[in-house]
Amino acid sequence: MDKFALKAVETWNERPRVAYETIQVKPLTHTIGAEIGGIDLSLEVTEQQLGEIRRALLEHLVVVFRDQTLTQAQHKAFGARFGPLHLHPLNLARGDENPEILEVKATKNSKFVAGEGWHSDVTCDAEPPMGSLLYITQMPQQGIGGDTLFANMYLAYDLLSERMKAFLDGLTAVHDGAIPYIGAYGTEAPPGGYPKNEHPVVTRHPETGRKVLFVNRGFTSRIVQLSAYESKSVLEMLYRIVELTPSLVCRMPWTPNALVFWDNRCTQHHSVWDYYPFSRYGQRVTVTGKRPSA
Repeated sequence: MDKFALKAVETWNERPRVAYETIQVKPLTHTIGAEIGGIDLSLEVTEQQLGEIRRALLEHLVVVFRDQTLTQAQHKAFGARFGPLHLHPLNLARGDENPEILEVKATKNSKFVAGEGWHSDVTCDAEPPMGSLLYITQMPQQGIGGDTLFANMYLAYDLLSERMKAFLDGLTAVHDGAIPYIGAYGTEAPPGGYPKNEHPVVTRHPETGRKVLFVNRGFTSRIVQLSAYESKSVLEMLYRIVELTPSLVCRMPWTPNALVFWDNRCTQHHSVWDYYPFSRYGQRVTVTGKRPSA
């Protein structure tokens, strides 16, 4: 790592930590991710437990609950403890009867899998999601494969030089739902098209106040204030920081009936499709967020 990276990682790892009383929290790496134990999400989660889960999410960005047995109603109810549930544009376009639940599945007949490529969820919305809770119930053969990579986008911003941070300050980028939903997934556009919105390139997390690099290859089409060539070059550089910096990333292995909750405001993720032709199935609920601000 260069001097910028070393200083950023050092500063991140010097953050103060507070002990937990009602849950067990085991970090996955020094920079992102933790497993939470000592709690059954099918039972009533107390306000103290909920507060500690929220604190663990803010501290670790991604939290994993293993060996959970949840109905759809329990899954949605737990997600709703953190805010109103988001209605995914794909579900709305299809007219799904249960639009709060997004199915995440792959079989030998799949032409793609959801999330294969670095992205944050639904940043094309005017108010992108606060977070997502994915519950995997069917694993590929032998119970392996389909890991998800998560990246710390606070740290991605911190890795930048002061000159680059100053350059990005005040820039905005267009996030376009047509990029994944039509370009990658091959769906037809609904009446009025998929959402398209403009957000700051660097945002502030609404709860921690920390700066976040908020562009992603999955949804971002261009930086508004730059020429097409300049925008493409700058975005590619910013995407490559995530793709080429292992210290930003944890690799989360799935196990049957695991639920993973990630903070969509300060992470990106990438689903690894390494289990073809085997099948995997899960369901995701997502919590609504607020419009990003600089």
